[in-house]
Amino acid sequence: MTEAASGRRGDVHRRTAETDIRVHWNLDGEGRFRVETGIGFFDHLLSAFARHGLFDLEVRCTGDLHVDGHHTVEDTGLVLGQALDRALGDKQGIRRFGSAHVPMDDALVLAAVDISGRPYAAVELDVDGAVGQFDGELADEFIRALASSARITVHVRRIAGRNRHHVLEAAFKALGRAVAEAVALDPRVHGVPSTKGVLE
Repeated sequence: MTEAASGRRGDVHRRTAETDIRVHWNLDGEGRFRVETGIGFFDHLLSAFARHGLFDLEVRCTGDLHVDGHHTVEDTGLVLGQALDRALGDKQGIRRFGSAHVPMDDALVLAAVDISGRPYAAVELDVDGAVGQFDGELADEFIRALASSARITVHVRRIAGRNRHHVLEAAFKALGRAVAEAVALDPRVHGVPSTKGVLE
């Protein structure tokens, strides 16, 4: 694996026997994206995440889709988390916390994020079945992997909604907006936003 970061940008390349993934993430972007994972609806979700978080995001993944989508989705979450951690650097000046409620027709989803240095994920989407080639339960795996490797706390909860497409898309939009708020720079914040003086 090779990694590099410049400013508020994170680049990660991770290759295993199951997936080969490259990610470029600019936290201070304009919502531009290029996503190619081989799973159409997953591409759609990641594109919505970037667009509504106003991140410039490139994701390219070649995975063992002849098995199923699990490795592709989970490993993409891991690599995105690593890129986020790299892009944040020393975390000085960030707001740290972010949250968003996002509606989409019948669906309403809450996402809340703490750039805490402590990995934790609580996901309550309860999406059974698939949208296209994307199994709904993989959204949980993605969010947990992202939280683990980025070392952040994430809560995502479905408040309303039955349509799988709507619930999942609202979740990724809400997560994008929550992350964007948490990583935003605030001129009133001096140093790291913690009474401990560190985020770890």
